[in-house]
Amino acid sequence: MDLKYIQQIAIELSLPVKNITNVQQMHTEGATIPFISRYRKEATGNMDEVQVGNVIDKIKYYDESEKRKETVLKTIEAAGKLTPELKLRIENCLNATELEDIYLPYKPKRKTKATVAIEKGLEPLAQLLFGQIQPVSDEQIAAYINEQVKDNAEALQGARDIIAEWISESEQARTTVRSLFQETSAISARVLTTKKESEEAQKYRDYFEFKEPLADCPSHRLLAIRRGEKEGFLIMDIAIEKESAVGELKDVFVKSSNSAGEQVALATEDAYGRLLKRLLKLSLG
Repeated sequence: MDLKYIQQIAIELSLPVKNITNVQQMHTEGATIPFISRYRKEATGNMDEVQVGNVIDKIKYYDESEKRKETVLKTIEAAGKLTPELKLRIENCLNATELEDIYLPYKPKRKTKATVAIEKGLEPLAQLLFGQIQPVSDEQIAAYINEQVKDNAEALQGARDIIAEWISESEQARTTVRSLFQETSAISARVLTTKKESEEAQKYRDYFEFKEPLADCPSHRLLAIRRGEKEGFLIMDIAIEKESAVGELKDVFVKSSNSAGEQVALATEDAYGRLLKRLLKLSLG
């Protein structure tokens, strides 16, 4: 494993680099977590099983990240879009979520509303609107009507679909949504009505009707709620206020009050509701 990952694990877990290296070597050689914690205390600095397990989980995380980087680099290079700066940024990235954000604009696309609109020839209109330099007239929009685009309304819808995807793939947009999620989201839980009276569900009774800011929710409570959901007793939801999220995004992407800016505002709302909102639960890791 690359030294930068060992050093990062040491920082994240507040453990000496030497001990991380020793655990990594023993794990590679096939030693189990109980064996390492019980019989190799001198090499681990007296780590218990939980600590050894945490180190191994981090090792697996960065091993998978390194493999993912290889795939990302090969894909972008094959597309002829790998610059020296981009390559360096990918190689130095230490966060899997950030890596996927970097990769997203270059990732081979499945068929989406945006790709369909691009196939209809609407990308230049999307670029014109997204620039927001000046109002876009009906005559300018009508220039994009063709056999696949019946009228101005359909042309604008397709352009907004493209803009929404651009916004959703923007690192700035994704960082904005994640930051709001961490700072302002609320976690709620409720019991399944059909399970409320069951004896097994009673261990989760504190969460039958529960809600609090995620920032105030300690990890053991979050894990308990997620476990209750996994076992089929609870329904968990984590959300932020839509108005706050959309407002923050509009501050970033809507740069004009003209007709073009109005279309970008609509596309921003769509980007959050249809594409970016799904990032929220993923942000828990």
